[in-house]
Amino acid sequence: MFINCVAYEGGKKLADIQPSEIHSYVCQPECFVWVALFEPTREELAAMHKEFDLPALAVEDALNGHQRPKIEEYSDTLFAVLHIVEMVGDELAVGEVDVFVGRNYILSVRNRTQTGFLGVRARSEREPELLRHGAGYVLYAITDAVVDRYFPVLDNLEVELEEIETRIFAGENNRAIIEALYGLKQKLMILKHATSPLLEAIGKLYGGRVPYQCARLQDYFRDIYDHLVRLNQSIESLREMVTTAITVNLSLLTIQDNEVTKRLASYAALIAVPTAIAGVYGMNFKHMPELEWEHGYPLAISIMAALDFYLFYRFRKSNWL
Repeated sequence: MFINCVAYEGGKKLADIQPSEIHSYVCQPECFVWVALFEPTREELAAMHKEFDLPALAVEDALNGHQRPKIEEYSDTLFAVLHIVEMVGDELAVGEVDVFVGRNYILSVRNRTQTGFLGVRARSEREPELLRHGAGYVLYAITDAVVDRYFPVLDNLEVELEEIETRIFAGENNRAIIEALYGLKQKLMILKHATSPLLEAIGKLYGGRVPYQCARLQDYFRDIYDHLVRLNQSIESLREMVTTAITVNLSLLTIQDNEVTKRLASYAALIAVPTAIAGVYGMNFKHMPELEWEHGYPLAISIMAALDFYLFYRFRKSNWL
């Protein structure tokens, strides 16, 4: 469906126009048209393909969706694929926005996300001196908005890791903690898949041969690149912390198993000593020490109790019990 279709000239909004009026504006040198689509049908995208003479391969990518983040150059058109990552409850939802940038137009195609770019449009219209740069500036504004939305997601994942670490040292169920850590690791991988490919793509927009759409905007795209570098470094650090947390959790589990083993060994020793003494006197030999002595039985019981008490004292002192 069409979200909006607006014509601009000299950095200022001219009018909201109908798709049938696009051709009358894009042919004017100082004008450009900004069209936004949300989950368009094949017919709607085909109409834009015909109107703007879009690259066929890029249109096919936009129709199929699920593309890797990238920025490609087709003759007079830039084609950018950006992933929109947002928190939905405790899970990550990944949407996609495909952006076509030409000399006098910019077309954004949004899929699998309800988060739009009305705020980006309002921001751009408040900055006519920058919007005067045309479609290239709009590409910057959209990309900047997408990258800025990654930071709150990363903050949420950091908070999630802190909560899991608290649970680790609180002695909660180890299986649930391992599952939570692996779930967090998967979320970080999703976020990395959205940000990492953009590093190389954005680098092409401010260094070397810059596409004409982005001329005079290199400093702005360099700023996005710096944000992406910081994001990727933070993601890598968080992934290392998750790996460390998994190792710590397994180490604590091993320590707990050792504690249980020591307790079992201690109780076995406490039982084994009187069992050994009783076993000797239960062999029914005729000549046994003190068999006929009146106090032999109480003495044997006392020796068993004394040895068990001594063992219990030593085990407690060694923190085995």
